[in-house]
Amino acid sequence: MTALRRMGLLAPLAALSLAGCGLNTIPTAEEQVNAEFANLQAEYQRRNDLIGNLVETVKGAAAGEERVLTRVTEARSRATSVSLSPEQLSAPQAVRRYNDAQAGLSQARSLLGTVIQERYPQLQSQQRFSDLMVALEGTENRIRTQRRDYNDSVRLYNTRIRTFPDAIGAKIFYGAKPKVPFEAAAGAENAPTVDFNTAG
Repeated sequence: MTALRRMGLLAPLAALSLAGCGLNTIPTAEEQVNAEFANLQAEYQRRNDLIGNLVETVKGAAAGEERVLTRVTEARSRATSVSLSPEQLSAPQAVRRYNDAQAGLSQARSLLGTVIQERYPQLQSQQRFSDLMVALEGTENRIRTQRRDYNDSVRLYNTRIRTFPDAIGAKIFYGAKPKVPFEAAAGAENAPTVDFNTAG
């Protein structure tokens, strides 16, 4: 058997071996993680936009609650100032910082809603306010769903790069590192505290 013919027979075998080592599946799984993360960022941006509109709507009726509005505005500012790129999804501290900033905005938004319901019930009947609160609640639900979808894609990617035979291609060709899933922020199990400073 000539060397050329032998190489012709080995080429399909080599291609199959490489295909079985995650040569194509690793980048596909990583792109899925990045796509889910981009979807999550879009939901966070939608929430930031809605909260800005909500704060402006409430300012007119709740001028006396400057402290609560300031807290929400500051939380929104922190949430938009902390960024996370797809390249940082393997860095636990960067993911945690981003997650904490977003969780702070969720807590502040919840506090604002509680204050409004207890102190300004007349706002509930204003159509603009009601529409914004419904949109914001829907966005929070989409964020929870998108975080779950992102974490699922991270789990699949991390499993793929750690199991045979894909682990071979992940290490040799891509130097793949595990992605970091989002976790519940510290204190997420606690409801926000509402304090109107009414005690004399």
